[in-house]
Amino acid sequence: MKADPAVQRRLLDLAECDAELNRVNHRRRTLPELEEIDTAERDAKAKRDSLVAAQTAFGDIDRDAKRLEGEIEQVRAREDRDRRMMEAGGSSKQLEDLQHELQTLARRQGILEDELLEVMERREALETDVARAREEASAAEEKLADAQHRRDEALVDLETAEAKRTTERELMVKGLPENLVVLYDRIRAQKGVGAGLLQGTRCGACRIELDRSALAEVRDADADDVVRCEECGAILVRTKETAR
Repeated sequence: MKADPAVQRRLLDLAECDAELNRVNHRRRTLPELEEIDTAERDAKAKRDSLVAAQTAFGDIDRDAKRLEGEIEQVRAREDRDRRMMEAGGSSKQLEDLQHELQTLARRQGILEDELLEVMERREALETDVARAREEASAAEEKLADAQHRRDEALVDLETAEAKRTTERELMVKGLPENLVVLYDRIRAQKGVGAGLLQGTRCGACRIELDRSALAEVRDADADDVVRCEECGAILVRTKETAR
């Protein structure tokens, strides 16, 4: 294949544009925010789970407290009823039974109140745990949201750069011979780089030095010959200096 040397040199601009597009894609895949988001998501989930666990424990102890409060109210209501019955009078046996029941109710109330006091202390501690877990979960969510926001901003910048480079590439391709572009794109798809400048004895695409025989063949080729690196297959773009 032949192409005007000036046209071949324009392949370097195309290669640089493609290299920039590759860098954009690499940057998109390796944004530090992605790893940060992954870590933040795991932490936020753990904090949410801790909050649910704390709320569940608080709910259980709160139900126990309400149950005890209800039982104490029932005991007090029974005491009030028995006292009214005693005040109303009755047989000595009835009064004796009522007095005995009041003593039993008093002991029961004391036990229930001790249990309630213990439960209330535990509930207070669990309430503190819930508040702390809620704060930690909220902080974790904020950290996650911040990382996601920074990722989104970075992606917008990358999309802008990609769109700009893609437009530039389309204009470059329109100004190049179709067969040369087809060859360049095929090489780039296979090797990653389609063209490189011959820098002294080194291929600018793969950075490998050509041996003497390969270098001699390149330099003996006509200026409009499209030559390729024997190591990576990229189109070797020559200048007046390297063509000597």
